Amino acid sequence: MKARLWLGMAAAALLAACASLVPPVAPLPADAAVNKPAAQAGFIDADHANVAQDPVPNDWWRLYDSPTLDSLVQQALAANTDLRVAAANLRKANAALDLAGAAQEPTTTLSSNVGFGRRSAQEELHPGNPLPSKWVYGAGFGVSYQLDLFGQIQRSVEAAQADVGAATGARDSVRVTVVAETTRAYLEMCSAGREIRIAQGQVDLQAQSTQLTRRLAANGRAASVDVERSKTQEEQVRASIPTLQAQRRVAWVRLATLTGRAPQELPRQLEDCAQEPLLRQPLPVGDGASLLKRRPDIRRAEFEVLSAADRIGVAKADLYPKVALGASVSSVGTVAHAFRDDSLKFSLGPLITWEFPDRARAHSRVRSAEADREAALARFDGIVLAALKETESALEVYARDQERRAILQAARAQAQAAAKDTQRLFDAGRVGYLPVLDALRTLSQVEQSLAAAESRVAADQVNLFLALGGGWASAQPA
Repeated sequence: MKARLWLGMAAAALLAACASLVPPVAPLPADAAVNKPAAQAGFIDADHANVAQDPVPNDWWRLYDSPTLDSLVQQALAANTDLRVAAANLRKANAALDLAGAAQEPTTTLSSNVGFGRRSAQEELHPGNPLPSKWVYGAGFGVSYQLDLFGQIQRSVEAAQADVGAATGARDSVRVTVVAETTRAYLEMCSAGREIRIAQGQVDLQAQSTQLTRRLAANGRAASVDVERSKTQEEQVRASIPTLQAQRRVAWVRLATLTGRAPQELPRQLEDCAQEPLLRQPLPVGDGASLLKRRPDIRRAEFEVLSAADRIGVAKADLYPKVALGASVSSVGTVAHAFRDDSLKFSLGPLITWEFPDRARAHSRVRSAEADREAALARFDGIVLAALKETESALEVYARDQERRAILQAARAQAQAAAKDTQRLFDAGRVGYLPVLDALRTLSQVEQSLAAAESRVAADQVNLFLALGGGWASAQPA
């Protein structure tokens, strides 16, 4: 009796010692890019009047104060096909988590069969005496439970939980992109409409200049080459309109796709937009620390690191024995004597399986899991650095395009003043009308350049919000 007691205590001590050999893997090393102080600091190019250090709002597109844009974004979030795929992938990850969690519960089996047959007399050691043919049956019930002595099941569950987090990050990344692209398409469509209107006005002015030059040439006050030059300028301006119309149409079709509709289903009146909504306040950008917590692609990559670390524990557990407790009861015999005492059998006890001494395959799986974690860590660092690069680059481009717009705004003011002065001189009879047309044409050209600059600024704002992660908050990795 004492020997059995000591044997049980020794076995328990051995199992505890083996369990200590499978500790959890640290999720992130201390030198990960996300932990560097420079990554947590403020942005280098965030020190200008067009941005603010305020937190990025969750619904940043509402800063444009456009009910039409808000409606389009809501439609895209509800019906976009890429979002539907991402949602299905998230449901699949949750199903895998449920499957992993089921391993923590007892497994039950129920079996039954019935058939007509005859057993082999030779098999039953009765040669020369064929056994009779009879109806036979079998019925049984079993239950088993695997003891998670080395944390394999727990690590599998934790890995599946991390996979759910990664799938959630992937879905949020799609949401960020869908909102940004919907906003971009609407702004581009409206910007193209505004540039078309300005170009048409410039064509009208150039047509007036051509007519006036033609009259002057008819009266001998201008050369025919002046008429041709004016007509050429008119056609050059007119040639820019089809390109702008194509840009507006393409943006309109993109809006249809983003909102999950065929192009014919999108209201055509959207194409009438001739002024993109403007952001009338400094753009909120936050800092590096908030960026790293907010961007869903970073959350996804971090969850993938956690999942890879947990799978190292799953692989290491294969180096040690698996112990399952099981019990079963069944009845087998002829149908005529079903469930009699002499047809019943049962079993009760542990089942131990162990890949020993041939453990080369288990060690190979461990090395493969460790390599997967190293790759996941490298991808995570790369995504963190890329997020910082994208944000800093977007801030720099936004600042420089704002400067360019301010210069063109000053140039427009000067062109407007010159046009007014030329008009006053014409009204006083001191100059002809051709200088007035030239001044108006110059003003129109500056306005066209300014319109293109404002379109770039609008695109920069979307790019910056996209780099900042769109403002969605989600669960962080543990």
